[in-house]
Amino acid sequence: MNKETIILGIDPGTTIMGFGIIKVVNKKMEFVILNELQLKKYPDHYLRLKKIFERTTQLIEEYHPDEIAIEAPFFGKNVQSMLKLGRAQGVAMAAGLAKEVAITEYAPKKIKMAITGNGNASKEQVAKMLQSLLNLKTLPKNLDSTDGLAAAVCHFYNKDRITIGKNYSGWSAFVKQNEKRVKK
Repeated sequence: MNKETIILGIDPGTTIMGFGIIKVVNKKMEFVILNELQLKKYPDHYLRLKKIFERTTQLIEEYHPDEIAIEAPFFGKNVQSMLKLGRAQGVAMAAGLAKEVAITEYAPKKIKMAITGNGNASKEQVAKMLQSLLNLKTLPKNLDSTDGLAAAVCHFYNKDRITIGKNYSGWSAFVKQNEKRVKK
């Protein structure tokens, strides 16, 4: 029996959301799609969040992923940027949770380590390695989409291992793992 799994990888952002999808058949990866959602044209931050939610929902409805791998926000110096990234990640996660798709988040260094063997690899190094792994003919000009694809590939490599990251299979799993955060 051929077990097929579809993994949607998302690199959430407030100006660009990168995403990529792979299909796993008999423990082998196959490239499906690589793209990005441009959000710069929307001046309102809340409208950008709505667009992230809508696009993530569209991807789920079109490709029917079994799992979502999402890049966790990294801790930077600018607190406002971190908050905006967290919101972008949150609405992408909410879209997945609303459709009952299992979600796993990965730290940027873990994704880079899984793809290149170096947690401090550049975006260009990650993109080149993905090009080699998945036999991509060309790379996009903007590498946010390859970051989304990298999250999916990282999940493929870490799928059967115990993960330190958070993993939610739906709203009920999220609530159960975060009981102290839920108001009753």
